[in-house]
Amino acid sequence: MGIGCAPKRSDILHFLREHEHEVSAIEYRVGIPDGITITAPRIMEIDGEEQRIRPDGKINLRLIGDVKVVGMTAKEIAAKLEVLASRYYVDPKVGVRVTGYLSKKYYLYGEGISVGPRPYTGRDTLLDAVIRAGPDFRSWTSRVRVIRPAHDDIPVRTITVNVDAMIKTGDWSKNILLEPNDIVYIPPTPGAWIGQRMREILLPIVPVAQAYTLPAQLARLGDVYDDDANSSGFIGAGFYGGY
Repeated sequence: MGIGCAPKRSDILHFLREHEHEVSAIEYRVGIPDGITITAPRIMEIDGEEQRIRPDGKINLRLIGDVKVVGMTAKEIAAKLEVLASRYYVDPKVGVRVTGYLSKKYYLYGEGISVGPRPYTGRDTLLDAVIRAGPDFRSWTSRVRVIRPAHDDIPVRTITVNVDAMIKTGDWSKNILLEPNDIVYIPPTPGAWIGQRMREILLPIVPVAQAYTLPAQLARLGDVYDDDANSSGFIGAGFYGGY
């Protein structure tokens, strides 16, 4: 679905199903160059080891040697290390947790926020992303858009959520779980958009001959914003009947 188009019911259901997934770091699959920490109180050679996954997808541990872990969950890595350590220890117990989320990202873009990529942990929700973005008075948080890029044979999907209403009402049913490479876009408020256009007009050195046209240009800004916002899908009923 292209950006700015009306959402299909299948798109809305797609995002809602994502919210039903278990939000747990145990489902996160490590990649290069994520970091992990190993705990094994009875195995002094690896207890407390902090490892960064190498470009070949492996880590190197004393006693055990090279171990390929890329694409595995923390629980799967722990089970693998227990099997390898059983050559030297009876009934070894190993725990693994991800401590460096570096291989996967989601992206924040918009007005009045700290933009750029953010580490994806496998448990990032839309509300998490908006709060971490640090929106200010210029940020239109009642029209936050999540854009999920196309992959395999699944097209681009877009959804708009009223985060302000979510916070005020306590209804978190639309607090969707983000996926790697999702884009969270917080558009400018109508006032911020008009302010931007005014700066574009006022900042350049305007020739005296054009000064007489300035009031008319400013007067048209509201109409231009309406046209631009409507074409971008910002104005009108939300994807959830106002949400």
